[in-house]
Amino acid sequence: MKRKILFVCFILMSIAVFAQESAAETSANAAEASYAGALKYFAAALAVGVSCIAGGMAVGRIGSAAMGAMSENAELSGKALPYAGLAEGICLWGFLVALLILFL
Repeated sequence: MKRKILFVCFILMSIAVFAQESAAETSANAAEASYAGALKYFAAALAVGVSCIAGGMAVGRIGSAAMGAMSENAELSGKALPYAGLAEGICLWGFLVALLILFL
């Protein structure tokens, strides 16, 4: 189910990006240019939103598994921290993609 949701969000984001690029290339009047600008902001928001939701889901699962492992063995606390940081990196990549969409 979650894979289907992520796949649909990826398809929507791809459509928004390609529509923005094609509208920007063929814009002849101000109405089409404003439509392309709106799609650009929508694509950036979708990139950040999907990546933050996915990062939150990953941190939630990793955090609960880390807490369970640390309750059995306290020495594992240092080994679980990098995994949570890697999951939070998903959000940063989404933010980077949004910046590239907005400024390029």
